Amino acid sequence: MPDDWKRQIDALHSDLVRRDDPAAWVSEADAVDASYLYPQLAVRGPVFGLAARETDDEGPWRLLGDVTEGTPQQARDGLNSLLWFKAKDDTDDREERRALLSAVARLEREPVNELTVLGTRYRVIRGDEFARSGEDGLEPPRPTDPEPADPSWEDRPSPPSQDVGFTLDPGRAEGLMAGALRIALRGFTYTGDHFPPAFREDSVRAVRDHPEVVLLPVSFGVAERRGERWRPRGALMPTPHDARRLLVHGMTEFWPLLYDFDDAERTEFAHAAAEFRAAGRANEVVVRDRCYRVCRVERMVRLGPDGPEPARPSDVETTEPMKLHPTMDEDGVIHYDD
Repeated sequence: MPDDWKRQIDALHSDLVRRDDPAAWVSEADAVDASYLYPQLAVRGPVFGLAARETDDEGPWRLLGDVTEGTPQQARDGLNSLLWFKAKDDTDDREERRALLSAVARLEREPVNELTVLGTRYRVIRGDEFARSGEDGLEPPRPTDPEPADPSWEDRPSPPSQDVGFTLDPGRAEGLMAGALRIALRGFTYTGDHFPPAFREDSVRAVRDHPEVVLLPVSFGVAERRGERWRPRGALMPTPHDARRLLVHGMTEFWPLLYDFDDAERTEFAHAAAEFRAAGRANEVVVRDRCYRVCRVERMVRLGPDGPEPARPSDVETTEPMKLHPTMDEDGVIHYDD
């Protein structure tokens, strides 16, 4: 074990002992068990989001939203909207509005990954999403993963994001096993001939230029297995129960419409959803040849001397910069005909 690695592990262990927190020790025991049952990491690929930092602040960057977008341009579009609505709702100053709208105009034309507007640096950041896997597939939630106080199965507003306001600080407090994982991921690169050469080269360069790693809040999602392959179904949720509710609504409401289920399929899925719901904290349901599992999903972001890693040149895009909102003038008047 390299000396630097050993020093960091020793520091994490010392902090855990110093805190003398029984709940933390139980969580660590769960994490140790998971490392044996699900020893491999199944990497889904890159995810993107937005971070910001004030130009006169030496503190860590903070997340502005969920780091879950599939392409850099989707995150840029999010920044476009953020700045447009700031110009619309957050200022009555013509000069400030002009600066915000100038940044919006640039985002409509160029695939920029960083902008400084009114003393705030905004950056499109890149992360990687992964889950643990073992002989029986992807890791389900752990017994110590937090559940909502009110585990309702009814429709309710989207649960609050765990990413918003999260600080990208590699020195933040974390558990021993999470710290060990973070340290191990510092050397992670994409390998294998199924990745384009430029993708692999950018991955190696990222280890050199952005050597630190921050683990984002753990999320939970639904994965479907047909044969030996798993694929995600739906958005990431902050708790296992939120993902379970998403699965039930998928089986009973969304998927029958989306995939034009016949009467037999509707009945089968509705029956399976009712049994799954009645079980309370079940994490898996099988319908016909399909297995659906609530899985534990993790994400990492790399950091370098200048902050979080931006999008890489080899990252895939599916859309281009475009105009997303009506034209607004410096007085805040919106022109819908322009």
